[in-house]
Amino acid sequence: MKKELLMGTALVSTLGAASVAEAVTATMSGNHQTGMEFDSPTSGTSTNAQINDNNFTVSLSETTDGGMTISSSFKVMDENGGEDFDAGFTLAFTDGSKLDVLNAGNASGSHAVSIPGSAGAEGVAITSSNSAPTGLDFMNESTAFGVEYHTASDFLADGLKMSFSASTDNGAAATATYRVDSHYAIGATYVTDLGDTAVTIGAGLSAADGSKTGATAISNDPGGVHVGLSAVTGDLTVAVGFADGDSTAGDTVANEVAGDVVKVGVKYVTGDLTFNVGLTTGESQDGVLGTPGTTTDSQDVTDASVSYAVASGVTAILGYTDVDSSDEGANDTTDGSAWYIGANMSF
Repeated sequence: MKKELLMGTALVSTLGAASVAEAVTATMSGNHQTGMEFDSPTSGTSTNAQINDNNFTVSLSETTDGGMTISSSFKVMDENGGEDFDAGFTLAFTDGSKLDVLNAGNASGSHAVSIPGSAGAEGVAITSSNSAPTGLDFMNESTAFGVEYHTASDFLADGLKMSFSASTDNGAAATATYRVDSHYAIGATYVTDLGDTAVTIGAGLSAADGSKTGATAISNDPGGVHVGLSAVTGDLTVAVGFADGDSTAGDTVANEVAGDVVKVGVKYVTGDLTFNVGLTTGESQDGVLGTPGTTTDSQDVTDASVSYAVASGVTAILGYTDVDSSDEGANDTTDGSAWYIGANMSF
């Protein structure tokens, strides 16, 4: 109860720090992307499908008489239906720092370097039990009851920005299913120039603690590290990233996963054309809670795309992805390749 009272007091006192002069300002943004995917599995029948990705976001913000900006947002999505109404509040202070309150996320993931890859909506279905990671933030787990503080730019040194986050549990009793109860994380991004090249280095560390009833506890709670580097020279971007850690494989809270991933990507812009190429190699060992895995899952992903700016806010996309995967050391016959052709309209 004490934790909940402290969280509530912090939220109320911060929002009430200064009076709001006028009504909240609302802005809208979103996109409509639609196209055709042509999926060719290693074994089985090739299929075609229309892929839609529609998002509509309403952003709300207002500035207090003291100069602090309070903002939030909600999103309506149509990726086969859905919505995202769980955003908390962001408080932006006059010194350039920010505080996210509720559903604040994980400070480590906030500083994961963006690695270029296909801009298309194609995907290759692999064996569902394959836990090999493909993202740099796969181990950055947290709860909704948390905060994340973002420093202003040039924190401690020119070009350095950092974030710190922590979360706690909802106070409910533990069950037989593992859950994350708390986390802490730190992340940093450093930006500098080397001649004509803009260099960005991002890194993060995350650690979580969880619970469940029963005699079998998880061997390693979620957590780990990532580091990435991006270099931009004119219209050319080259980026590389690495992550290593433990997770509960996303929503699969009955397993524990130890994995690592390496990502490399290149983007080149010339006029209205943008070319993306990405390479990802992920490996993991998974087992039931309390029993670390001994055999390897893997994913080797190669993807590329060409995007053409047809008009302001309208982009035509041609994408390709190839996946070679294995599950528990055996080749995965559901991997393969996929093409995508479509267009995105954003506003």
